[in-house]
Amino acid sequence: MTIKRVFRHPATDKGGKMKEAIKRLREINQSIWLDNLSRRMIESGELRRLIEEEGITGVTSNPTIFQKAISGSRDYDASLRGMLGQGIRDEKELFLGLAFEDISRAADLLWPVYRESGGRDGFVSIEVSPDLAYDTDKTIAEAKRLFSTLGKKNVLIKVPGTGPGLPAIEELTAEGVNVNVTLLFSVARYEEVARAYLRGLEKRARRGKSLEEVSSVASFFVSRVDTLTDKLLEARMASASPGPVKEKCRRLLGKAAVANAKIAYRKYRDIFSGEPFRSLKGARLQRILWGSTGTKNPAYSDVKYVDELIGPDSINTLPDATLQAYLDHGKSAVTIDQGLEEARRVFPELKEVGVDIDRVTEELEKEGVKLFSDSFFALLQEIAQKRDAFLAENA
Repeated sequence: MTIKRVFRHPATDKGGKMKEAIKRLREINQSIWLDNLSRRMIESGELRRLIEEEGITGVTSNPTIFQKAISGSRDYDASLRGMLGQGIRDEKELFLGLAFEDISRAADLLWPVYRESGGRDGFVSIEVSPDLAYDTDKTIAEAKRLFSTLGKKNVLIKVPGTGPGLPAIEELTAEGVNVNVTLLFSVARYEEVARAYLRGLEKRARRGKSLEEVSSVASFFVSRVDTLTDKLLEARMASASPGPVKEKCRRLLGKAAVANAKIAYRKYRDIFSGEPFRSLKGARLQRILWGSTGTKNPAYSDVKYVDELIGPDSINTLPDATLQAYLDHGKSAVTIDQGLEEARRVFPELKEVGVDIDRVTEELEKEGVKLFSDSFFALLQEIAQKRDAFLAENA
């Protein structure tokens, strides 16, 4: 795979403020994005600071992030009242109005990064309604609506990488909609997603459309794989007699997530270094993005899912605490290709003690859709309650 040129981030033009660790990652060709967004972060200038001083080159959001930002906050009240004054009453439309403001403003802040990087970086993501994760046609329709309404080249529309999501990814790519494929847990599903992106590009090329501004990333979730696998290993250890089985379980703790990601990265390199990608003139890589990289187990390093997954042409999107931990004591040398053979041995060994990684990743996909859907509908309920309260004030 040909590595793209390293771009000069706008922060390097402002007194060299960018953190040294992120400068070194940029030399490797790995980007660091922020897995958070809120009105307060935008209005306080914090997001601008993270972009200009820390070297953040993208932002991801999801229904849970928006729920945390909006729930119990008064930061959105003025906007909500304004939409009510325009006669908007549907809680989903009210949510989208609030979200569009944040996404649009974040996209504007990231526009210099997009421009300087030649469209490689500088993106902000917004997700289609998670309850559409198993409906291909409705996912396509909503993704096109979101992309068209926002009208910005540096916006990615998040589409869950479920089975029904695959034809949606293909068609949206063919239509020129930038897609962030989310909730990827298995290597097999990742490969299906990459192939769907390539089919979409081929379809677009056959239609005589340019490929040069079509962007996509594939968000491969990491830490949740360890969370569930470790839980199964601990249950196996509790039921096993002292001996080799218990010891093997103990040795496998905390190994599954990074092994899974390393194998996925190898697949990514193979797919995008050969055909049909090389024949698609002007096409951009569907870069692999490490998601769910906050460490959930306090026994593990707080930068485990950053330090062990550093590789060219990849992205790591970090929650605030993980970003600060990484800036304080993270590594900045390529690690993704280390221990690949050991990684490939992890899953047969897991199977020997009764843990099937295919079942783990299948459960995580279903759980991920449900968690985002639960957050989304809880948020809509809170917005409906605020709507009713504001309307009652004026009754």
